[in-house]
Formats: sequence, C-alpha cells, structure tokens
Amino acid sequence: MSHSADHMVPNPRHQLMERTLAELRTRVADLEAALDSPHRQFAGRPVWVGPVARRFAEDLSARRARLRQVAHALIADLESELRALPTTVRSTKIPPSSGGW
Repeated sequence: MSHSADHMVPNPRHQLMERTLAELRTRVADLEAALDSPHRQFAGRPVWVGPVARRFAEDLSARRARLRQVAHALIADLESELRALPTTVRSTKIPPSSGGW
C-alpha cells in the first residue's frame, strides 16, 4: 500500500507518549524509593537526637512528601495529554519522516 493512501494507522505521537509514560513511571518509582531508607531510619529508632535532628527529620519527611507529590503530578499531566491524543490518525497526516514527532 502506498504512503499516499488515506487509511487509519497508529498515531506515532501517541505511541511515543505511551513509551515516555512507562519510562516516567519507572523513574518515579526509583525517585520515591530514594528517600525511603533514610526516612525509615529517622521515623523508626532514634539515630540522631536533639532539636537539630528533629528539624532534619521533619525536613526529610516534608521533602519526601513533596517529591512524591510532584512526581505523581508529572504522571497525571502526561496521562492527561495521552488521553487527549487520538490512538490512530489518517496516514496522510503523518509526515514522511515521523522521527520528529
């Protein structure tokens, strides 16, 4: 079938966004886990005591929560963009070199 034929094909941009979202989810899981061990240490048994230690532990907890919040917002934004994209497009709408999508 020639490239000029007008038929529905998978949307390369949608496919790219799906791959990007899968990669982002993997990286977010890594980011979320990055502060788990230190947080567990400070939230569990005392490893450092005193007012400075309490402030550090509170700051660590707040930064951990903020990291998770921002990471999940990134995923939600990308999911929203993906939902807005059609899964298929007319073949005539795809540029000859779809590598630029």
